[in-house]
Amino acid sequence: MKAYKAMLKTEFQLSLRGIDMFIFAICMPIVVTILLGSMFRNKPAFEGASYTFFEQSFGAISTIAICAGGVMGLPLVISDYRNRKILKRLQVTPSSPTLILAVQVSIYTIYSIASLLLVYATAKIFFHYEMAGSLLYFTGSYLLVMLSMFSIGMMVGGIARDIKSASVIASLLYFPMLLFSGATLPYEVMPSSLQKVADLLPLTQGIKLIKASALGLPINDVVLPIILMILLSIICIGISIRFFKWE
Repeated sequence: MKAYKAMLKTEFQLSLRGIDMFIFAICMPIVVTILLGSMFRNKPAFEGASYTFFEQSFGAISTIAICAGGVMGLPLVISDYRNRKILKRLQVTPSSPTLILAVQVSIYTIYSIASLLLVYATAKIFFHYEMAGSLLYFTGSYLLVMLSMFSIGMMVGGIARDIKSASVIASLLYFPMLLFSGATLPYEVMPSSLQKVADLLPLTQGIKLIKASALGLPINDVVLPIILMILLSIICIGISIRFFKWE
Protein backbone atom coordinates (compact mmCIF):
# COMPACT_ATOMS: atom_id res chain seq x y z
CA MET A 1 0.00 0.00 0.00
CA LYS A 2 2.88 2.40 0.76
CA ALA A 3 4.39 1.75 -2.66
CA TYR A 4 1.00 2.37 -4.28
CA LYS A 5 0.46 5.68 -2.46
CA ALA A 6 3.97 6.92 -3.19
CA MET A 7 3.74 6.04 -6.88
CA LEU A 8 0.22 7.47 -7.17
CA LYS A 9 1.29 10.80 -5.69
CA THR A 10 4.30 11.08 -8.00
CA GLU A 11 2.45 10.01 -11.14
CA PHE A 12 -0.51 12.28 -10.47
CA GLN A 13 1.76 15.29 -10.01
CA LEU A 14 3.45 14.46 -13.32
CA SER A 15 0.10 14.17 -15.09
CA LEU A 16 -0.92 17.63 -13.89
CA ARG A 17 2.04 19.16 -15.71
CA GLY A 18 0.53 18.29 -19.08
CA ILE A 19 -2.63 19.81 -20.54
CA ASP A 20 -3.87 16.89 -22.64
CA MET A 21 -6.21 15.46 -20.04
CA PHE A 22 -7.33 18.92 -18.96
CA ILE A 23 -8.41 19.65 -22.53
CA PHE A 24 -9.91 16.30 -23.54
CA ALA A 25 -11.24 15.06 -20.20
CA ILE A 26 -12.29 18.30 -18.51
CA CYS A 27 -12.86 21.07 -21.08
CA MET A 28 -14.19 19.04 -24.00
CA PRO A 29 -17.09 17.34 -22.16
CA ILE A 30 -18.21 20.70 -20.75
CA VAL A 31 -18.14 22.29 -24.22
CA VAL A 32 -20.15 19.40 -25.70
CA THR A 33 -22.64 19.69 -22.83
CA ILE A 34 -23.16 23.38 -23.49
CA LEU A 35 -23.50 22.88 -27.25
CA LEU A 36 -26.01 20.03 -27.03
CA GLY A 37 -27.88 21.76 -24.22
CA SER A 38 -28.18 24.95 -26.24
CA MET A 39 -29.39 23.13 -29.36
CA PHE A 40 -31.57 20.33 -27.94
CA ARG A 41 -32.56 21.45 -24.45
CA ASN A 42 -36.35 21.24 -25.07
CA LYS A 43 -36.41 18.92 -28.08
CA PRO A 44 -38.07 15.55 -27.34
CA ALA A 45 -35.80 12.56 -27.95
CA PHE A 46 -38.47 11.22 -30.30
CA GLU A 47 -42.15 11.81 -30.92
CA GLY A 48 -44.09 11.19 -27.73
CA ALA A 49 -40.95 10.75 -25.58
CA SER A 50 -41.13 11.76 -21.92
CA TYR A 51 -37.53 12.97 -21.96
CA THR A 52 -35.61 15.41 -24.12
CA PHE A 53 -32.82 14.78 -26.58
CA PHE A 54 -30.42 16.55 -24.21
CA GLU A 55 -31.43 14.36 -21.26
CA GLN A 56 -30.82 11.34 -23.44
CA SER A 57 -27.36 12.66 -24.39
CA PHE A 58 -26.14 13.31 -20.85
CA GLY A 59 -24.96 9.76 -20.29
CA ALA A 60 -23.05 9.74 -23.56
CA ILE A 61 -21.28 13.02 -22.80
CA SER A 62 -20.14 11.67 -19.45
CA THR A 63 -18.09 8.98 -21.21
CA ILE A 64 -15.82 11.39 -23.12
CA ALA A 65 -13.30 11.56 -20.27
CA ILE A 66 -13.40 7.77 -19.86
CA CYS A 67 -12.55 7.32 -23.52
CA ALA A 68 -9.80 9.97 -23.46
CA GLY A 69 -8.12 8.62 -20.35
CA GLY A 70 -8.62 4.91 -20.81
CA VAL A 71 -8.22 4.39 -24.53
CA MET A 72 -5.71 7.12 -25.36
CA GLY A 73 -3.97 8.42 -22.22
CA LEU A 74 -3.36 5.17 -20.36
CA PRO A 75 -1.57 3.20 -23.10
CA LEU A 76 0.57 6.16 -24.16
CA VAL A 77 1.85 6.78 -20.64
CA ILE A 78 2.79 3.14 -20.10
CA SER A 79 4.43 2.89 -23.53
CA ASP A 80 6.34 6.11 -22.95
CA TYR A 81 7.71 4.72 -19.67
CA ARG A 82 8.73 1.55 -21.47
CA ASN A 83 10.43 3.60 -24.20
CA ARG A 84 12.37 5.66 -21.64
CA LYS A 85 13.46 2.51 -19.78
CA ILE A 86 11.54 3.55 -16.69
CA LEU A 87 9.71 0.22 -16.62
CA LYS A 88 13.02 -1.61 -16.91
CA ARG A 89 14.28 0.16 -13.79
CA LEU A 90 11.03 -0.56 -11.98
CA GLN A 91 11.41 -4.23 -12.83
CA VAL A 92 14.21 -4.62 -10.29
CA THR A 93 12.11 -3.02 -7.55
CA PRO A 94 9.15 -4.51 -5.67
CA SER A 95 6.89 -2.97 -8.33
CA SER A 96 4.72 -5.29 -10.42
CA PRO A 97 2.65 -4.92 -13.59
CA THR A 98 -0.46 -4.91 -11.42
CA LEU A 99 0.83 -2.02 -9.28
CA ILE A 100 1.91 0.06 -12.25
CA LEU A 101 -1.37 -0.46 -14.08
CA ALA A 102 -3.39 0.16 -10.91
CA VAL A 103 -1.69 3.52 -10.34
CA GLN A 104 -2.36 4.70 -13.88
CA VAL A 105 -5.95 3.50 -13.75
CA SER A 106 -6.43 5.38 -10.46
CA ILE A 107 -5.18 8.62 -12.01
CA TYR A 108 -7.53 8.44 -14.98
CA THR A 109 -10.36 7.42 -12.69
CA ILE A 110 -9.87 10.68 -10.81
CA TYR A 111 -10.01 12.63 -14.06
CA SER A 112 -13.13 10.75 -15.20
CA ILE A 113 -15.03 11.32 -11.97
CA ALA A 114 -14.03 14.99 -11.89
CA SER A 115 -15.26 15.32 -15.48
CA LEU A 116 -18.56 13.60 -14.64
CA LEU A 117 -19.20 15.95 -11.72
CA LEU A 118 -18.40 19.01 -13.81
CA VAL A 119 -20.62 17.85 -16.67
CA TYR A 120 -23.47 17.21 -14.25
CA ALA A 121 -22.97 20.60 -12.61
CA THR A 122 -22.99 22.32 -16.01
CA ALA A 123 -26.15 20.48 -17.10
CA LYS A 124 -27.83 21.19 -13.76
CA ILE A 125 -26.95 24.88 -13.46
CA PHE A 126 -27.44 25.98 -17.07
CA PHE A 127 -30.08 23.55 -18.37
CA HIS A 128 -31.85 22.38 -15.17
CA TYR A 129 -31.00 18.75 -15.83
CA GLU A 130 -32.58 16.14 -13.55
CA MET A 131 -31.59 12.48 -13.66
CA ALA A 132 -34.68 10.34 -14.09
CA GLY A 133 -33.00 7.06 -13.24
CA SER A 134 -31.48 5.62 -10.10
CA LEU A 135 -28.23 7.24 -8.99
CA LEU A 136 -27.00 3.87 -7.72
CA TYR A 137 -27.78 2.20 -11.06
CA PHE A 138 -26.08 5.04 -12.94
CA THR A 139 -22.98 4.88 -10.73
CA GLY A 140 -22.66 1.12 -11.22
CA SER A 141 -23.08 1.49 -14.98
CA TYR A 142 -20.54 4.29 -15.13
CA LEU A 143 -17.96 2.30 -13.18
CA LEU A 144 -18.50 -0.78 -15.36
CA VAL A 145 -18.02 1.22 -18.56
CA MET A 146 -14.96 2.88 -17.04
CA LEU A 147 -13.49 -0.51 -16.15
CA SER A 148 -14.06 -1.87 -19.64
CA MET A 149 -12.56 1.15 -21.42
CA PHE A 150 -9.59 1.27 -19.06
CA SER A 151 -9.02 -2.44 -19.60
CA ILE A 152 -8.56 -1.73 -23.31
CA GLY A 153 -5.95 0.92 -22.52
CA MET A 154 -4.23 -1.41 -20.06
CA MET A 155 -4.01 -4.11 -22.70
CA VAL A 156 -2.65 -1.79 -25.41
CA GLY A 157 -0.15 -0.15 -23.05
CA GLY A 158 0.90 -3.45 -21.53
CA ILE A 159 1.73 -5.30 -24.73
CA ALA A 160 2.66 -2.59 -27.28
CA ARG A 161 6.28 -2.92 -28.41
CA ASP A 162 6.97 0.82 -28.43
CA ILE A 163 5.26 4.18 -28.10
CA LYS A 164 4.78 4.49 -31.86
CA SER A 165 2.81 1.27 -32.14
CA ALA A 166 0.86 2.12 -28.98
CA SER A 167 -0.02 5.53 -30.44
CA VAL A 168 -1.24 4.01 -33.69
CA ILE A 169 -3.34 1.36 -31.97
CA ALA A 170 -4.75 3.83 -29.43
CA SER A 171 -5.65 6.32 -32.19
CA LEU A 172 -7.39 3.62 -34.24
CA LEU A 173 -9.49 2.77 -31.19
CA TYR A 174 -9.98 6.24 -29.71
CA PHE A 175 -11.11 8.43 -32.59
CA PRO A 176 -13.76 6.08 -34.06
CA MET A 177 -15.23 5.52 -30.59
CA LEU A 178 -15.15 9.23 -29.76
CA LEU A 179 -16.86 10.22 -33.00
CA PHE A 180 -19.20 7.34 -33.81
CA SER A 181 -20.16 5.68 -30.53
CA GLY A 182 -22.43 8.54 -29.51
CA ALA A 183 -20.08 10.29 -27.08
CA THR A 184 -19.91 13.48 -29.16
CA LEU A 185 -22.06 12.98 -32.26
CA PRO A 186 -25.42 11.72 -30.91
CA TYR A 187 -26.08 8.11 -31.90
CA GLU A 188 -29.73 8.87 -32.61
CA VAL A 189 -28.99 11.35 -35.42
CA MET A 190 -26.72 8.93 -37.30
CA PRO A 191 -27.99 7.15 -40.43
CA SER A 192 -29.11 3.60 -39.75
CA SER A 193 -26.19 2.20 -41.74
CA LEU A 194 -23.72 4.13 -39.56
CA GLN A 195 -25.54 3.01 -36.43
CA LYS A 196 -24.95 -0.62 -37.42
CA VAL A 197 -21.23 0.08 -37.68
CA ALA A 198 -21.25 2.03 -34.42
CA ASP A 199 -22.85 -0.92 -32.65
CA LEU A 200 -19.62 -2.86 -33.20
CA LEU A 201 -17.69 -0.37 -31.05
CA PRO A 202 -17.36 -1.28 -27.33
CA LEU A 203 -18.09 2.26 -26.15
CA THR A 204 -21.40 2.28 -28.05
CA GLN A 205 -22.62 -0.59 -25.90
CA GLY A 206 -21.34 1.17 -22.79
CA ILE A 207 -23.18 4.36 -23.71
CA LYS A 208 -26.41 2.41 -24.21
CA LEU A 209 -26.01 1.09 -20.68
CA ILE A 210 -25.30 4.50 -19.17
CA LYS A 211 -28.19 6.11 -21.07
CA ALA A 212 -30.60 3.48 -19.81
CA SER A 213 -29.47 4.02 -16.22
CA ALA A 214 -29.71 7.82 -16.50
CA LEU A 215 -33.19 7.70 -18.03
CA GLY A 216 -34.52 4.99 -15.72
CA LEU A 217 -35.18 2.49 -18.52
CA PRO A 218 -35.70 -1.22 -17.69
CA ILE A 219 -32.46 -3.12 -17.08
CA ASN A 220 -33.73 -5.88 -19.38
CA ASP A 221 -33.08 -3.54 -22.30
CA VAL A 222 -29.33 -3.51 -21.65
CA VAL A 223 -28.50 -7.06 -20.56
CA LEU A 224 -26.34 -7.59 -23.66
CA PRO A 225 -24.22 -4.43 -23.09
CA ILE A 226 -23.68 -5.46 -19.45
CA ILE A 227 -22.46 -8.92 -20.47
CA LEU A 228 -20.21 -7.47 -23.19
CA MET A 229 -18.66 -4.91 -20.82
CA ILE A 230 -17.88 -7.59 -18.23
CA LEU A 231 -16.38 -10.01 -20.76
CA LEU A 232 -14.32 -7.25 -22.36
CA SER A 233 -12.91 -6.21 -18.98
CA ILE A 234 -11.95 -9.76 -17.99
CA ILE A 235 -10.28 -10.53 -21.31
CA CYS A 236 -8.34 -7.27 -21.66
CA ILE A 237 -7.15 -7.16 -18.03
CA GLY A 238 -6.04 -10.76 -18.22
CA ILE A 239 -4.05 -10.13 -21.41
CA SER A 240 -2.49 -6.92 -20.05
CA ILE A 241 -1.17 -8.65 -16.92
CA ARG A 242 -0.20 -11.95 -18.55
CA PHE A 243 1.74 -10.41 -21.46
CA PHE A 244 2.97 -7.18 -19.85
CA LYS A 245 6.24 -6.06 -21.48
CA TRP A 246 8.87 -4.38 -19.29
CA GLU A 247 11.05 -3.43 -22.26
